[in-house]
Amino acid sequence: MGREVAENSPPPPVAVPESYTVEQLVAINPYNPELFLDLEKLVNEQVNSKTYNLDANLCLLRLYQFEPERMSTVIIARILVKALMAMPAPDFSLCLFLIPESVQMEEEFKTLIVLSHFLETARFRQFWDEAAKNRHLLEVIPGFQQAMQSYAIHVLSLTYQKLPRTALAEAVNIEGVALDKFIEHHVGNAGWALDKGHGKDQLIVLPRTEVNNPELKQNAADSIPLEHITKILPILG
Repeated sequence: MGREVAENSPPPPVAVPESYTVEQLVAINPYNPELFLDLEKLVNEQVNSKTYNLDANLCLLRLYQFEPERMSTVIIARILVKALMAMPAPDFSLCLFLIPESVQMEEEFKTLIVLSHFLETARFRQFWDEAAKNRHLLEVIPGFQQAMQSYAIHVLSLTYQKLPRTALAEAVNIEGVALDKFIEHHVGNAGWALDKGHGKDQLIVLPRTEVNNPELKQNAADSIPLEHITKILPILG
């Protein structure tokens, strides 16, 4: 009987070498409560180094679910801001799903949810107005403004072939000389071009894609590969 008990007892914990990175430890055992401090430290490292690790952040949020008394609202807020910066990826929703509703009702998290909604619905003027009221929450994350501007350009490129300067200014929250330099940078590096017009009447020509130019998608769908034609011709003959 003693032997049977020994055989059915759980195996001893596997010793993990100290040389493993936090990411590797998460992959080995994402529910290890000993990872709390390392994962929280990693969140701050992501902020300081402008890096991003969604898997590690999700792991930390899951651990908070098991031990809510160890939950840090400061860390959660930083995770959510970093997730916003990853749009159009659905990271913000993935993170929010793991956060208790009672925490979501706190003011700073309600603000982040509103900001997410403005971004998802392309209401950029409202987004920037709300962001300006919450600089204390957002400006502690380096690169936030640039990430949001990149997302805005992504959304605009799905809609416009020729973009009015005023629409661009509103979407990226830049005006005047700063906007001139912004446009100049994208003309030189992103394939933009300038159409006729000056000042507020200026149009920016965005690169054509299958999304903003359906003809490209239609032409690609209607075209028949050459190898298919060579197989058909003998049959027709």
